[in-house]
Amino acid sequence: MTDAAETRAGPGLKTVVTASAAGTAFEWYDFFVFGSLTTIIARHFFADAGETVAYIMALLTFGLGFVVRPLGALVFGWFGDRTGRKTTFLVTITLMGLATVAIGLLPDYGQIGLAAPILLLIMRMLQGFALGGEYGGAAIYVAEHSPPKKRGLMTGWIQTTAAFGLIGALSVILITRQIVGAGAFDEWGWRIPFLLSALLLAVSLWIRLKLNESPAYQRMEAEASDSDHRAPYKEAFFQWRNGRFVLIALFGIMIAQGAVWYCGYFYTRFFMERVLKVDTNTVDQLVLAVTVASAGLYVFFGWLSDRLGRKPVMLFGMILALVAFFPGFHALTRAANPALAEAQASSPVTVIADPATCALQFDPIGKAAFASSCDIAKSVLSNAGVSYGNAGAIAGSVATVRIGATEVASVEGGGMAPAELKAARADVETRIKAALVEAGYPASADPARINLPLVFAILMIFMVAATALYGPQAAALVELFPTRVRYTAMSLPYNIGTGWVGGLLPAASFALVAASGNIYSGLWYSVAFTVVAVIVSLLWLPETRGRDLDTIGR
Repeated sequence: MTDAAETRAGPGLKTVVTASAAGTAFEWYDFFVFGSLTTIIARHFFADAGETVAYIMALLTFGLGFVVRPLGALVFGWFGDRTGRKTTFLVTITLMGLATVAIGLLPDYGQIGLAAPILLLIMRMLQGFALGGEYGGAAIYVAEHSPPKKRGLMTGWIQTTAAFGLIGALSVILITRQIVGAGAFDEWGWRIPFLLSALLLAVSLWIRLKLNESPAYQRMEAEASDSDHRAPYKEAFFQWRNGRFVLIALFGIMIAQGAVWYCGYFYTRFFMERVLKVDTNTVDQLVLAVTVASAGLYVFFGWLSDRLGRKPVMLFGMILALVAFFPGFHALTRAANPALAEAQASSPVTVIADPATCALQFDPIGKAAFASSCDIAKSVLSNAGVSYGNAGAIAGSVATVRIGATEVASVEGGGMAPAELKAARADVETRIKAALVEAGYPASADPARINLPLVFAILMIFMVAATALYGPQAAALVELFPTRVRYTAMSLPYNIGTGWVGGLLPAASFALVAASGNIYSGLWYSVAFTVVAVIVSLLWLPETRGRDLDTIGR
């Protein structure tokens, strides 16, 4: 087939890739700024909820931006298949940019009370809605311009925009914090990365306005007759020839994408910061370094899929993640906070309690009292990021926390007045934390003992898995569907996988940790989804490398 870039008028293939990638990187920047500033946002917009609950609520607000992405995929996918690729992703980028700037201008809880988190949630949902239509448009636009033998390579640049967006977000945050100071940044400087989106939006719009419609879409329009009435929803989801590939894309690729990529990028960050107690600035620098080092891997694995096939490269990424997750996170603990690993080995913590009195240590709305002796003990340990086991005790007994050879009795708070319960919980917390310190449990990671090269190497293993899966993904998804429904059909599974599975990963994984007491239990969320994807991919995902995009579905 003749290179599409040589047979059409308008910008060349490099311009198409650059313009599409730049706009998508800007949208990822907007999205990641919020995720990177979750801790600060929690303090400003959920000030009345308490530190732990505020953080959980901020995580859920972050996740809700992902939850609405499938809706954006349906709306913008329909418009993209009916009116064209270019117009649609001009709309998505504008909506995304305006919502991000608005977050930087919002008054916080101290200024307008409950209206602050409500407005924040609305802006976050607008971000997610816009991003739901952005990725599909950009990936399809590049793929429909690319020659078949280079489709993986060219769409790999769209995949790497997620890394560029994160690099931009972290760089702006680190530089701004350095310029204004940590205190001022926490107070008001956090708004600057959001406000900078106004400039980035203007540049991205200027670049994209220079583009033409994709050649595949133009050919379809030229060949369409007056009686040709496209119905993207009906054709994509209710005709089995396309609908089955929507299901295969979702369960054979995208749920693994949400599990593997977001675990590698976001859960590792949460784990290092909240569980291993590594300084936030150090975590930012590590994540930034790993993101820079791995950025080229998206393009490499896209290129490799042009030679070996999409399916084997993506399966390699999934299987590597499955093999690496549990040993990798255990090694991360030893490398980033060796004192914690040593304390866990020499003085394991066990909560001895009547199981009937123990509730799930996860309260996203901040209404649970956690008043039983078991709940009080477990809430102290969960907030401290300490892994603990569970042992049964006789019915009606007061819970005890065993730390090595030391035992600390909890207090039964049922029936206590709020002030009395608060004082009792504080007393238990003081005694448990003193015993933890005595057993060698650190309050924070010692910077002098962090093995930075080893932490970097462990994180890079997770990134290799994520990029091997993500690099060929755009080409694989585009090649599954015909031009007339491609935007709609590929956008929905992509945004369910990344939006629902990936976006809810931090909160769901934290819930698993809180429920079990084991700091590694959150990994089961990613493992379960990835196992399903490996099975579905092996059994039903076809190899699509080199398909003619104009003849799919004919």
